[in-house]
This record gives sequence, C-alpha cells and structure tokens, in this order.
Amino acid sequence: MDKKDIPFLTATELSNLIASKELSPVEAAEAYLDRIDDLDFQFNSYLTVTREEALRAARQAEQEIMQGNIRGPMHGVPIAVKDQMWTKGIRTTGGSRILADFVPDEDATVIAKLKDAGAVLLGKTNLSEFAITPFSHRFSLPRNPWDLDLSAGGSSSGSGAATAAFLCATSLGEDTGGSIRRPAAWCGLVGMRPTWGLVSRYGLMKGIWSMDTVGPISRSVADAAITLGAIAGHDHKDPYSWNKPVPDYLGALDGDISGVRIGVVSELLHDEVVEPETRDVVQRAIAVLGELGALVEEVSIPLTAHANTVSSILLAAEPAQNQREWVLDRLEDYGHDNRIGLLVGSLMPGVAYLKAQKLRSMLRQQVHETLENYDVLVSPTAGRPAVARQDDPVITSKEMAGRMPYMRTNTFNLSSTPAVSVPCGFNSGSLPIGLQVAGRPGGDATVLKVAHAYEQATSWHTMRPPHA
Repeated sequence: MDKKDIPFLTATELSNLIASKELSPVEAAEAYLDRIDDLDFQFNSYLTVTREEALRAARQAEQEIMQGNIRGPMHGVPIAVKDQMWTKGIRTTGGSRILADFVPDEDATVIAKLKDAGAVLLGKTNLSEFAITPFSHRFSLPRNPWDLDLSAGGSSSGSGAATAAFLCATSLGEDTGGSIRRPAAWCGLVGMRPTWGLVSRYGLMKGIWSMDTVGPISRSVADAAITLGAIAGHDHKDPYSWNKPVPDYLGALDGDISGVRIGVVSELLHDEVVEPETRDVVQRAIAVLGELGALVEEVSIPLTAHANTVSSILLAAEPAQNQREWVLDRLEDYGHDNRIGLLVGSLMPGVAYLKAQKLRSMLRQQVHETLENYDVLVSPTAGRPAVARQDDPVITSKEMAGRMPYMRTNTFNLSSTPAVSVPCGFNSGSLPIGLQVAGRPGGDATVLKVAHAYEQATSWHTMRPPHA
C-alpha cells in the first residue's frame, strides 16, 4: 500500500492491518504526520503536534505486535485528542492564552487509557476557549474540510476538522452541551457523547461537572466503538465514574435492529429552527430505520422546548464559578464572547440557577420516562448545517443566545443519556447533516447499534470532503 493512502483507511481497517502485521504502526504514524505537515495549514486543526512522541510510541507498538503482544483494537492506531485533556509533559492550553504555557505533570485518565491500549498520540487539537462557547478560538480558527469558509463546529472543532480531513484515524472530543455532536454533524462524522459517568473526567478541564463527557469523533460507528471501548470504565480518581463492566461495543454492531422501538422527538424535529432541507433529510433517514425493521413512531417530550435555555444558564453560571479567580484578575485575557458569558454567569442570580436545575430535573424525568417505552430516541443533531466561521467574534449576549437554538443536543446532556450523531445526507449546498440517536443511561451499545445499522444501509459516511 502506498503510504499516502494509509490515512484514508478507517481506524478499524487500520487496526486489522496492523494486527495482521500487514502494516506497520510506524508507517501509519509517519503517513499521518506527513499529511499533517502538508495540509493542516488549511484547517488549523492541531495546536500541538507530538511528532517525536508519536514515532516513539509507534516503534514500541510495532515491537510489541511483532512479538505477538497485541493489546487490543487501538494498538498502533494514530489518534488526536482535544487540548482540554491533560497530557504529561505536553502543552495543554484549553484553547486559552491564559494557559498558553501550561504543561501538566500527569496524564488525564483517558490519555493514560489510550496509552495502555497502545494508541499513538499524534497531537492536541484546537478548540474554542476553555470549551465554554463554540465560537471563540484564541490561537487559530479551525476550518471545515467541506467548505473552508465554514465553522468546523465547537467546541471540539479541531478534532472534527482533523478527523474529517484524514489527519488522524480517530479522535477524542468533549461534550457538555453538544461539543462532540456539533462538529460531527457539521463535518460529516460520527460523534458519540457517552452516558455521563461512563468515561472518567479526571484530568479534563471542567466546564459543568454534571454534564462534561469525553467521547470519540470518528469516521465510522465502528471506529467510535473501538475508541469508546479504550477509554470507558471506572476510575478511582473520578468518584462519579461508573463501576460497571465495559461492554463489547464493537461486538454489538451486528446490523440487526428488527423490532427496536424508536421514538422520533416531535419537538426536536418540527421546531421552526429546523430548516426545511434538514428536516427532509432527517425524515428520510428515519424512514430507512423503519425499512430496516425498527418500530418507529413520533413521541412528544414537551420540556425539550426549554432545553437550550436551561443549558445556557448552566453554561454561564458554572464556568464563571470554576474560573472565578481568572475572571477577577485576567478578564482581558479571554476572548470577547467569553468575557461576556463569564460576566453574565458571575452576575446571575442564584434563583435563576436553582430554577434551571429544577427544570433540568423535570426534563430528565420526562426523557427517562419516555425511554421506558422506546429503546432509542431520534432527532436532527442540529437544525441547520455548518455556519460561517468568524475570526475573533465580537458579539453581544443577545447575539450569542440567538446562535444556539438550532442545536438539538441539549436535551440529552441535561438528561445524562448517551447520544450519537451519524451522517445522514446533505443539503442542496452539499453540506453534511447529522441524525442524532439517543438512548437510556448505560445504553451506549444500543445507541451505537442503531447508528451502525443506519450507517451500513447508506453511503453518507463514505463521502470525502472536497478539501481533504
């Protein structure tokens, strides 16, 4: 195989070739590093490329595999991670100039797990500042490989751009209010927000403790499954992580969803913020699920209409508290939109935060009660395809609020349920659209199973961005 063709393999294809010794991890790492060197100036997907560390890890993986010591499906697979996760000895900025020179002295648990799985870390990907909003990028602005004038989605924008541009085999993002699923939908990828607590957050720069979740951004559902399998599991350093066995997510992808009960959330599909083209594409995708034997019907979850409002209150108040010292002493070092958001959060009355938490509890109860009758819930991931990118945006809080209603993701971070975005088509401008599949807490395997069945019945995931 020509080395230049290696990056166009899926992570699972690459994994199989490495395990069978048909392809060297060193060759794979070199192919991706060369491609990053040649192309990332277009996408600004990486903040730090760890060339020497990657080649050293690849050589170790090659030696282990040649000796027959295969650690699992991620062994030797080149991966990128959002620069929100600590990496020992490697700069970790959180996308902020405040931490431009911060070098942790230990790895986040997900990084340690990836190393234990034998994955090869190519580098740290770009993100909006501290992952607070999707828009403020303080070093460089990631570009969408489908259209360089459009946003790659935030806050895990660099992971989305790098994965879509074939600059890594798979990647990690972090999702508080949609920061994995938004870039996945806008970049034509699979993005998985796992059940809250399934993946440790130790060593993750925090936003909202009860919603922050690390998960994969990948080019296929199978790739997301092996990535999730590598990072999931209990961690004594994170007392909120689940102490339960990790399922075989890849083994769950059997393509059979006959009899699976699927609820189409009417409030998330028929809302006026969902553009007609997006609605049509998603409805055609839902029809495919029915053709595959699933039992599909619309369902109403009334409080989903308020999910974005509730989430925006929490996203203002909790980061302002987490970063209180910097807000007081270094406010000018933040991007303009984050300065506004953090000030709003700092001044927010406690009664507003309390009311948001009460509404969240009510919404979560409605979602969980609905999931007693349905195996999964589906909706658009976003009400529209990617928006125009903006360099160093200067916007008001009203304008900021106006950008968020098109997201259909907040219902499921508020309810602590797993959700995945899978490519389901394109609009008339050839921009990708995502179908969101959500499930019960702990039902990550079922969510991936449904997404995979749809993926394999269509060809959307095989489409290559014009600039990649």
